[in-house]
Amino acid sequence: MDDEQVARGTGDEVAVVRRFNRSYTQRVGALEDSFLGTGMPLGTARLLFEIGTEPGTTRDLRARLGLDSGYLSRLLRRLETDGLVAVVPDPDDRRRRRVDLTAAGRRAWADLERRSVDRARDLVAPLTARQRARLAAALAEADLLVRAATVALERVDPTSDLARTAVAAYVAELDERFPGGFDPGPAGTASDPDAAGLAGPSGAFVVATSDGEAVACGGVRTLSSGAGGGVGEIKRMWVHPGWRGAGLGSRLLRHLEGVSRDLGHREVRLDTNGTLAEAVAMYERAGYRRIPRYNDNPYAEHFFAKRLG
Repeated sequence: MDDEQVARGTGDEVAVVRRFNRSYTQRVGALEDSFLGTGMPLGTARLLFEIGTEPGTTRDLRARLGLDSGYLSRLLRRLETDGLVAVVPDPDDRRRRRVDLTAAGRRAWADLERRSVDRARDLVAPLTARQRARLAAALAEADLLVRAATVALERVDPTSDLARTAVAAYVAELDERFPGGFDPGPAGTASDPDAAGLAGPSGAFVVATSDGEAVACGGVRTLSSGAGGGVGEIKRMWVHPGWRGAGLGSRLLRHLEGVSRDLGHREVRLDTNGTLAEAVAMYERAGYRRIPRYNDNPYAEHFFAKRLG
């Protein structure tokens, strides 16, 4: 298998995904002009469902559904014309527009939900209980892997709202998992002293997003510089618990190593707590070697380093 096949998937893997796409879109009614008999095409019905499930601003909807602003505007105009949604200025920020269902929209949403449940129930009805369990497990795994494959890794300002949201989740998990809790100090707040080190030009902070939500994060900062290359450190690496097991942690780690290399580092270091056994195992699989303590982090128990090619 050559490098391109590894990066893009083998022909067999691609064929399986394409066959599933054809089969599934046909059987769930995605090809019909009137999705599930609602009188709306799939795109419009999907947007109605999203608004009814989690109302928000047009920006929220674009991020969650991956739609460009022009297409989203056309879909919203149809829903407005049909009296199903109301698009008004957001009271929290008049520059943004908020989208909510009208009373008629809530009735249409409930009808769409009922039709969707009925279609799914009819689809699995011919299967035995064991087959339904296998299908549910397979689809859950497929959903996780497809979402992991489409996660976006983006450098952001470490003081941005998105970065603070990710760091807050990271801090909350450490506080829950560490036997004595975790005191982050001002980490993730406007007065975070470490944020400057994770900003350019000597550092970077990366957030992984799916449907507009932060699902992983990590930063790189420069520990030392030199003519032969500097030494970097990976900090605040976190993956949402619901995303573990899909390879996102390893992907993020490789990405951060690349960021560190781009910053001119010949070596990258990191530390972790023994409670985070899965993180220790991941670092060892990725070729990190154990080294003596190199910082005064009171929560760190294991220290690693890796030469960057």
